[in-house]
Amino acid sequence: MRWSEQDHAWMARAIRLARQGLYSTDPNPRVGCVLVQGDELVGEGYHVRAGEGHAEVNALRQAGDRARGCTAYVTLEPCSHQGRTPPCAEALVRAGVGRVVAAMVDPNPQVAGRGLERLRSAGISTDSGLLEDEARRLNPGFIRRMETGRPWVRLKLAMSLDGRTAMASGESQWITGSAARADVQRLRARSSAILTGVDSILLDDSSLTVRPAEAGFSAAELEAVGARQPLRLVLDSRLRMPPQARILAQPGRTLVVTCQNDSLAQAALVERGAQLLCLPGPNGRVDLGALLDWLGAEQCNELLVETGATLAGALVAAQLVDEILVYMAPKLLGSAARPLLELPFERMDQQIPLQLEDMRQLGTDIRFSLKPQYPQQEQA
Repeated sequence: MRWSEQDHAWMARAIRLARQGLYSTDPNPRVGCVLVQGDELVGEGYHVRAGEGHAEVNALRQAGDRARGCTAYVTLEPCSHQGRTPPCAEALVRAGVGRVVAAMVDPNPQVAGRGLERLRSAGISTDSGLLEDEARRLNPGFIRRMETGRPWVRLKLAMSLDGRTAMASGESQWITGSAARADVQRLRARSSAILTGVDSILLDDSSLTVRPAEAGFSAAELEAVGARQPLRLVLDSRLRMPPQARILAQPGRTLVVTCQNDSLAQAALVERGAQLLCLPGPNGRVDLGALLDWLGAEQCNELLVETGATLAGALVAAQLVDEILVYMAPKLLGSAARPLLELPFERMDQQIPLQLEDMRQLGTDIRFSLKPQYPQQEQA
């Protein structure tokens, strides 16, 4: 398909609209829609939050009768099934649009081409694939969950220039500056869930909450974030979590994932508001794959991992991490400080190459966005 300059411009506008739902649509995808009559914009909208109108419906409401015969640019194929709201494909048919351009086909098996098929059966011209890469970047977690039943796993790490994350004592505040820490707050706000290990709780008494005041949100972003807190998960194989931990006093849900059935320890945590999930795996450890399956079933799209070297290394070694975000500070912590990951490799052929997706400066720190290139991915 040869796309016109106008096609690109209108779809880019729809993608910008979709980004406005970055913090609020979970567990639904972020979607934008633009309605164009000739060269004129007649309506636009985006999906704000689950249970409310989808992007197409919001755009059609703005356009009114002017939608008839127009071209609709949508970042994701219009849905064809009845969910919390009626199917958008039917709304477009009723409005009498003349053409629909979708950036990508919906990976949801309930849709997966059926929305475009319904439009074509009503005599509406359809195309897909315009700015697809940009559209996919809007919804890595939703796409991963629809395709595999698991969330997108984003591992966040902060290190010094010499690759250290904390002093030998565990002291780590603060390696990075305020701009990097604000960026992490934004990562938390867009995530469905945040995962850490119990050692992080024991060492830092972490709360793992979204703190909007530290994120530098605009007024519109603050409204979108609202009071929502991602699900907090603590991996605690031996139930060492102290009932007085600060994380248990925070708004939202805290789930302790364990291998133990110690009724006294469990009762003390439940009394403080914790929920417990028992997922025993090999060697007395939590089954990480089973945890991701459970999160997928709970409609978790994006999992942010903020943890120490042991759990971070275990997730990478198990090839369960999709994206690594490293915040590097221009500091030296010395050879006795703790390493970034525990990956006891002994040979060069065990190395895991990382593809650099993005690099940007945040204050005095640099953030690297990296995609692990696991062995089977290279062979595929």
